[in-house]
Amino acid sequence: MFLGHIDATGRILSQTQKSGSLILAVEIDDKLSRYIVEKGSVAIDGISLTVNKLEKGRFYVNIIPHTAGNTTLVMKKEADWVNIETDVLGKYVEKLLHSPRGIDKEFLTKHGFM
Repeated sequence: MFLGHIDATGRILSQTQKSGSLILAVEIDDKLSRYIVEKGSVAIDGISLTVNKLEKGRFYVNIIPHTAGNTTLVMKKEADWVNIETDVLGKYVEKLLHSPRGIDKEFLTKHGFM
């Protein structure tokens, strides 16, 4: 879920055509990587996309023809900067884990999750 707030900017490292789709590799700050997961969601310039692959300091998304035809992403070039928003769920989980009354191993065990 996205709220429309930019978390950071990223830089397009590469654009590759594959099977009629465009694959973007986007470089991000390592600190932002903790909120991005493979098969999870990320927004680039406000467009919600699925993360195909995550590596240190970068992630990859697949732009299908419909998305390419209805957004401005195909106008971007390598080395262009884009706005990044991560899924808010990761931020909530992080907050709970670091809260004094948050979720820890004891809480998970007590409630049958471990």
